This record gives sequence, structure tokens and C-alpha cells, in this order.
Amino acid sequence: MGKGRHILVLSLVFLLGACGVKKFIPEGEQLYTGAELTVNSEDKKNVSSKTLKIIDSRLEEMIRPEPNSTFLGMRVGLWAHYKGTKEKPGFINKFMNKKFGEEPVYFSQVDQNKTEELILNRLENNGFFYTTVNHENEVDEKFASVNYTAEVSRPYKLGKLQLEVDSLPIKEEIEDILKETELKEGVRFELDAFKKERTRIDDELKLRGFYNFNADFLIFEADTNNYEERTFDLYLRLKNGTPKKSVVAYEVGAVNVYPNYSVEEKSQAQDTTELNSIHYIQDDIQFRPELLEKYILIREGQNYSSKLSRLTTNRLSSIGNYRYVNLRYDEPDTTFIGQTNPLDASIYLSPLKKRTVRLELQGLSKSNNFIGPSVLVSYRNRNLFKGGETMNLSANFGYETQIAGGGRTGLSTYEFGLSADLIFPRVIFPSNVDEKFSYSVPKTKISLGGESINRIGLYRLNNVTTSYGYYWNANRYVYHEFNPVSLSVVSLSDVSPDFEAILDDNPFLRKSFEQQFIAGMNYTFHYNQLGDEFRTHKIFAGASLDMAGNLLGLVDGEGSVENPNKIFGLEYAQFVRGDLDFRYHIKLGEDKVLATRLFGGLGIPYGNSISLPYIKQYSSGGPNSVRAFRIRSLGPGTYQPDSVDNQSYFEQTGDIKIEGNIEYRFPLVPYLKGAVFVDAGNVWLMNDNEALPGGEFSSSWLRELGVGTGVGLRIDIEFFVIRFDFATPLRKPWLPEGERWQKNYNIFDRDWRRENFIFNFAIGYPF
Repeated sequence: MGKGRHILVLSLVFLLGACGVKKFIPEGEQLYTGAELTVNSEDKKNVSSKTLKIIDSRLEEMIRPEPNSTFLGMRVGLWAHYKGTKEKPGFINKFMNKKFGEEPVYFSQVDQNKTEELILNRLENNGFFYTTVNHENEVDEKFASVNYTAEVSRPYKLGKLQLEVDSLPIKEEIEDILKETELKEGVRFELDAFKKERTRIDDELKLRGFYNFNADFLIFEADTNNYEERTFDLYLRLKNGTPKKSVVAYEVGAVNVYPNYSVEEKSQAQDTTELNSIHYIQDDIQFRPELLEKYILIREGQNYSSKLSRLTTNRLSSIGNYRYVNLRYDEPDTTFIGQTNPLDASIYLSPLKKRTVRLELQGLSKSNNFIGPSVLVSYRNRNLFKGGETMNLSANFGYETQIAGGGRTGLSTYEFGLSADLIFPRVIFPSNVDEKFSYSVPKTKISLGGESINRIGLYRLNNVTTSYGYYWNANRYVYHEFNPVSLSVVSLSDVSPDFEAILDDNPFLRKSFEQQFIAGMNYTFHYNQLGDEFRTHKIFAGASLDMAGNLLGLVDGEGSVENPNKIFGLEYAQFVRGDLDFRYHIKLGEDKVLATRLFGGLGIPYGNSISLPYIKQYSSGGPNSVRAFRIRSLGPGTYQPDSVDNQSYFEQTGDIKIEGNIEYRFPLVPYLKGAVFVDAGNVWLMNDNEALPGGEFSSSWLRELGVGTGVGLRIDIEFFVIRFDFATPLRKPWLPEGERWQKNYNIFDRDWRRENFIFNFAIGYPF
């Protein structure tokens, strides 16, 4: 056993002993360790085991109070409190108490009778009347707990639902809405279901013109006197004193749009342009009315609809030209029952600055010991043709050099790039398809860019790309991007004799650089809940598909690696590449998150190609991958360079990638968070490459995963996160089988630290 492992075991033993709290518990007190709840029923016919499990989960939150938290059986927070509140605690104990300490929860603070009342109330809210709840205490010298038992009988179920509303126009609407109710005969009495039904009726009424209605105006009354049959009748009525204006329908009156509104400027007379019953009020034409109309779904004479109002606001906001979008309705002074009343709509659009220039100075630090500065200059012009168009121009220059890299120091790179995007906030297509998208109108994006990467003393790689496509949000969670045209032209120049020798030794690598023309299409899909703070369970699901050379292959016929087809004198790549990315976050407490991720990518070269083009290949290792391995240094498969030299800088990529990550994130002090993580993954080749032995994908892929663990610090300031991760390998796939799991952690050895202690610096969370 190595010295590092001895220290780890001793530290754990000390921690387990140090976190004991029994000696701190005052005389006459017992520490409350929690409660157990058992829900039983003798009526197995009418109360299923599934129902009991549902009810049990709803009752757990009624157990009061919460005992002190534990971690691996230790009450760390309570221990920190006791140590930090003793006489002369010292700085460290004070700090630990301030950041992690928990006030002790003693058995004397537990009110079992009050808890029983809460359980009974929750059971009645779920239809289980005439229930008995008992408790039994378990007390020893220093610790105590409670066992609660609830005996439930047959629940009450719905007999009939009856609407008791006067003969108002709203009665017919509610009766129609109730045709879709889930409160059918035989459903169990459930207070939450009644609340959801009130909200559903309110939402539906607002879609039918009832602008001033509110769910609180609806009251459910239940008659539970039928004890023998255990049924109840449910009556729905309007609250006494419901305002008259809440039970009348409204329709949209005049629609006025202010495309250049400013709250800072005093209102003044402006020119008005009318198009399809919409009034556009602006002096000079800031946004062409015929284009702005496509985003506005409300029209004069329509019934008021909360959905169309919300979608109109979403669509106008998605243009990207406006800082604020405000839709207001003006009610008439007098409302009339029995007829539809008008609501005048005013849409106020406050534009962003038309032109912006941004300069970014960045410092780069990679896990493979590359450091250097970079400069990014960008220019944005909004509303270019007075139709919400945006033009983005950017230029970047960067330099990086490798230091302290063992046998491969001295590598340097210059990078220069130019790019231009023109974004139309609508679909540029031969036929009109905008009306098929209600949540947001797709945007059309035309891109052109060029990049030159000069690996000093090795080669220069020039890449020119252009694309034409569309992107849009189907709803607040779903994002699509489709580029039917995606072209890249890659040229390799200034090749040094050293790099020429590398290419001669590796025909795969030469082929990936020689395939200079990539013509195809790609599609991306995202389903993202990670931005919802209120959710306990959040998921992200992403998928992408990238195809190249398919249509060209249909025209030219089948090519081969030995006799590839060409277009415009350039050999073109042929492949299909697909990715799947799934992330699951569970919120464990205030700012405490367990984040997990699974990623799988597969590229299938065919025809002209024996492997993916170099710029399309996967890599593993680095700050957003398996962090215990330097960037692009893991794989393919069990491959390891014979020597750590320039050659490995290019080769460690693949056609297949599998990766998994798990990370626990927790707060330390304001704006500083900690993390503990484990990563696993690797890349592989689709076809055997003699220059990369062990790189081909096989059935033993699971035994070829690289595994690492580490800790991290995050400076989290609102929407900006600076991340530092410190990691070490647990499993090195290039070692012989049986020796891949690391057994010795010689943290005091300088050579070991240089090889196995990896530092990553990045912006943003890894997943």
C-alpha cells in the first residue's frame, strides 16, 4: 500500500472519530434522529399497495421537525456547531460553524401530537376520512426517534359533479370546459385535484375571452355525508361577490404597435401606418410593418386569448432587436353582460442599440500545458434592412505555446480567424411557412468564415466554411437547428519534414488532412430543463446528425479510398456522424446539486473516407471531458505514443466517443462553490490503423475506459462562472490488463505529481 493510501485511510479514521457528537449532547437531552412512518390498511380490496405508496410519499413531508443531516453516517454540520460554540473555539472551528454548522435538534423539541394532526389533515385532503394515527417513541440515553403508524380505511370517491352557476354567459362556457375534466365518477377525493381543476378552468376561460376571470372566483364544495357508500358529491359555484367584469367576455379592439418606443422620451404625435387592421405608430420607418406583422398573432375582432397574447410577446422578443416587449390591454369604462366587450391592445417595442462593438482579451491555459493570449473583436449591426436583420462580424487572433510539457515542450501556434453572419428573423424559403410555427418564428442564418492555424515548425491548416440554415425554439425547452447547406474547404500547407514523416507513418492521418472538401447537411436537437431553478429533477437531452458527401456520391457514383471521387479538383469526404448527449441534475438542497452526464458519438466513414476528417474527429481528455487526462491525450482505445513527442499532439482522436461524468456541487462561501467528481471515457477508431495499435473499437471497450476523479472550485457570479478543477487518473487504459487501476498515489513525489496531477481552468460548468 502506497504512502498516499496510508494517509487517506488515517484521515478517514480521524474524521470518523472526530465527527462523533455523543459527548457534546447536554445532560437531560436526547438528540432527535428522525421518524419512521408506516401506512397500513385492512381494506386491501379498496386500498391498493400502489395507493398506499403514493399516500406514504405525500405524508413524509408532514413529519416535523427535520433531524440533523448526516453524511456517511456522520453529523458533520452538528459537529461543526458544537466545536464552533465551545469556549475559545479558535478560528477554524468558528469558520466551520459559520459555513457548515447546524443547530442541534433535540427530542424535547418534537411535538408528536401536532405531527399526528398534520398527518390526519393530509389524509383527509386525500379522501381518507376516519383514519387513526398513533406514535411510539424509541429513547435511549442520548438518542431518540419516533415511529408513526397510520391505519386508513376505504377512501371517499366521487359520485357526481354538479355546476351551480346562475344563467350567465359564463355558465355555458364552464359546462363546455367541464366535458374534458378529469374529475370523473369514481375518482378519489383529492384536494390538490380540485385546485388543479380550478386552474384548468381559469386557463380555458382566458383562452375564450374572459380577460378578468381568476381561479379564486371558483369554489368546490363537497358533500361527504354518505358514510356507508363512502361517496361524495361535488358542487362547483362562483364565489359570492365575484366582480361583474370577470364573467363577461372580451374581444380585441384596436391593435396599436409602437416599433420605436422609449420610456425616456416624452410621447409626441407620430405618423401612423395601417396594415391589415394593425396600426404602426412611428415617425421614420424603424421596422417595416409588412415584416413586423408576421410576429403579431392578435387581430382586431378576435376573442381575447391569453395564449395568443403570450405567444405574440414571445415571438416579438425572439427577433433579438428589442430590449423590452410590453403588451398592454385597455379596458372600456363600462362593461355589458350578454355581449362581447372590446379591449384595445398596445404593443410597446423598445429597441436595443443599433450598433455595438466588443473587444475581448483572454488568457488561455490548457491541461496539456499550452498557455497564451487571444484577442476577439466583434461588431454587430441590428435591424440592418429594417426587418430585424442582424449582421455579426468578428475577428480573432491567438497565440499559444507549450511549457513544462516533459518531452514535447516548445510547440507554438498562431491562430487567426474572420467570420460573418447574417441573420434574418424569419424563414427565407420559396413558400411561406412562418404560420406553421406558433411559439417563435425560425431564423435564417447565412455564415461565412475563415480560419488559419499555424503550428510553428510543423504545418499550416487553412479552413474556409460557409453554411445556410434555420434555427428556432419549438417551446421554452425545445430547440432545433437545421443547416441544409454546410460547406468546408480545408488546405494543408507549409508542411515541415518532421510532420511529413508523421503523415508517412500514419496513412489514416494523411487521409484525414487530404480530404479537403466537406459538403453536407446537419441537424441539432436540444431539450433543456437545466435553466428551471424551481425543479428538483432536471434533464437535458441533445442529439445531432452530420452527413457529408451523400448527394455528391449519388451524382458521381461510388468512390473508394484508393480511387476517390473529386469535385472541382478536390477530394471530398463521405461520412455520417451522430451524437447523443443526456444530462440529469438532481437538486439535493440549497445550491447542492448532483449532476450526471452520458455522451455517445459515432462517425461512420464510407466511400472516399477511411476515417472522419481531422476537424470532425472526436477527442477525449481536458476541462470539459475526462478531466484527469490532458486535453486530447486519451485514446484511441489502449493506444499510447511510444514517446511523448510532437506526434501525439495530432493522433489521439477517433471516430467513436463514449463518456460519462458525475459531479456533486456544493456551496462554500458566497460566490464560491466546491465540487467532487468522477469522469470516465475514451475514443476509438472505426477501422484498424497500424500506426495506432489498440485504437480500433471492439467488444472490450468497457475495459478500455479511462477513469479519473478530482475536486474543483467555482467562482459563480450570477451568469458568469470561472472553474478550477484538480484531477488524477484512477484507471489508465493503455496499461496491461490487470494493471490499469492505479494502486499507488505518491503525492509527495514530484515526478508522480507531474504525470498524474492535472489542473484544468475553464469558463462555465462542464455539463
